[in-house]
Amino acid sequence: MAHLDAVVVGAGFSGLYMMHLLRQRGLSALGIEAGHDVGGTWYWNRYPGARCDSESLSYSYSFVPEIDFDWHWPERYSEQPEILGYIGHVATRLDLRRSFVFGTRVTTATYDEARDLWTVGTDRGDRLTARFLVMATGCLSIPNRPAIDGIERFRGESLHTGLWPHDGVDFTGRRVAVIGTGSTAIQSVPRIAGQARELFVFQRTANHCVPAQNHPMDPEAERAYKARYGELREQARHSFAGDVVPELYITIMDLSDQELERELDRTWAQGGFYTQYPYIDLFTDRAANERVAAYSRARIRERVNDPGTAALLSARDHPFGTKRLCADTFYFEAFNEDHVRLVDLRATPIRAIDESGIATSERHYEVDAIVYATGFDAMTGALTTVDIRGREGARLRDVWAGGPVNFIGLAVAGFPNLFTVTGPGSPSVLCNMVSAIEQHVEWIDRCLDWMGARGATCIEATAEAQAAWVDEVNTAAHATLFPEANSWYMGANIPGKARVFLPYVDGLKTYRDRCDAVAGDGYAGFVVS
Repeated sequence: MAHLDAVVVGAGFSGLYMMHLLRQRGLSALGIEAGHDVGGTWYWNRYPGARCDSESLSYSYSFVPEIDFDWHWPERYSEQPEILGYIGHVATRLDLRRSFVFGTRVTTATYDEARDLWTVGTDRGDRLTARFLVMATGCLSIPNRPAIDGIERFRGESLHTGLWPHDGVDFTGRRVAVIGTGSTAIQSVPRIAGQARELFVFQRTANHCVPAQNHPMDPEAERAYKARYGELREQARHSFAGDVVPELYITIMDLSDQELERELDRTWAQGGFYTQYPYIDLFTDRAANERVAAYSRARIRERVNDPGTAALLSARDHPFGTKRLCADTFYFEAFNEDHVRLVDLRATPIRAIDESGIATSERHYEVDAIVYATGFDAMTGALTTVDIRGREGARLRDVWAGGPVNFIGLAVAGFPNLFTVTGPGSPSVLCNMVSAIEQHVEWIDRCLDWMGARGATCIEATAEAQAAWVDEVNTAAHATLFPEANSWYMGANIPGKARVFLPYVDGLKTYRDRCDAVAGDGYAGFVVS
C-alpha cells in the first residue's frame, strides 16, 4: 500500500493547481482522475455549444501569467475545445500529468484515527494512505439522470449533456428531443436545431436568460487587458464577483421607468452577467427584481415570433437570476424555425418513454435521439457519491443528509485533514470559478505549510465553528431572493435532496477576508494537533 502526504481527487482547474503547489512544497502527492486526461468539467461537457459564461480573459489561472500572456482566446466567451486546450497546455507546461493516474475513480476514503491517515480506495482495487485528502471534484460533475418511467426501453440514442461522447454526435436528418431548458440546453439547442430534421424541446420551467453578446476576441481589448494584467487580476481576487466588473452602484428602485429602460438597454448590449452586477437591490427587493424580469420578458417577445411560444419561454415562477442565469446565443431565435417545437410539460407532462420516443399526456413524440439536459447533483453530489468515512466511521453522506455542514466551505467536523474545494458553503458557482478555486487552493496550501512548520499532523473543524458558519451561510442567503427559487442552488432538482441554499452569497471578497481572518488567528475554529 503506497503512502503519501496527500491524495488529490480530480484533475480540473482545482486539482491541477493543488498538485502544483503540493509539489512546490516538496510533499509527496498523487492525483486520481476518473477521466482519461486533465480538464475536469471541460473534459466531460462536450455537448454542442458548450462554452463558459465568464469572459475568457479572466477565466484562466492567474498564478501563471507568462502562459496567459502567450495564450490567445479566439472569442469573448470561448467554447469547450479552447478551454480544454488551455487546461491541457498548462498541464504540459508544468508537467503535471505525471502526478496523476487517469481512468480511475475514487470509491472509498476512510480516516484512521490512530494514525491520522486517510486510506483511499479506487475502482481499480488500488489502496493508498495519505495524511491529507483534497477533494477537488467540482461543483457540477455528477449528472442528474431523471427518473422517467420506461427510460431504459428507448432504442434510439440516449445522451446526457454532462457525459457527451468525445467523438461528437451528428444529428443531421434526425428527429431529436431535448429534455430540460437550463444552461446546457440553452447552449446546445441552437446547434442541434442547425442539424436536426425535427427538434422537440421539452420544458418544465422557463429560465431567465440574457444575451451573451459573444463575438471574436477584440485584439485591442486583449492587448489592453494584458497591459494591466497584474492590476486587474489582483482587483478580481478581491472583488465580489471574482472578476473585474461593475459592482453594486445603481439602485433600481431609484430609477424612473425611462431611466431603467436606458440602463438595462446598456447592460443588455454588454451582455452576459453585466446584466446583474451593477444593481444594489436586484437580489434583495422583489419589486426591483420584477422590473428587470419584465424588461427581460419584453426582449424575449421581440425575439420570438409566436406570442404563445414567447410567453412559455418567459420565466414567471422565480425572481430574475435566482436560478443560474443563462447567457444565450440565438436560443430564442431557434424557436422561430418551423422544425423546432417547444413542448410545455406543465400543461402536458411526460407520462413515459418507450422504445420509439416520449409519451406526454397529450401525444406521443417519435424521435431518433433523446438529449437529457437535466443538470447535475450540484455541489454535494461529487462528494457524497464517494463513501467518505470520518471519525467513528461516520459517513459524510449521512452527516449531510439534512443538508451539507462545514466550516468556511473547506472542512467538516469529524473528518480531519479532509479539504473540499469550491464545495457547499463557498461562493464558487456565484462568482468566477477560477478565482474561487485559486483562493481555496492557496488557503489549503498555506494551511499545510503552517502545520508543517509546527510539526502538526491533524487539523479538524470544531462542531461549534461549523454550526456558526452554516448559520452565517443561511442567514446571508435568506437576506436575498435566492431561496424563493426551486433551483439547484437549493438542491431542488434532485428528488429527496435536502432543501438548503448551498453556496455563500456574500461574494468572494467577503469570503476571502473571512478565510484569511481564520488563518491569521492561528486557524481559529479548528483543532490542530
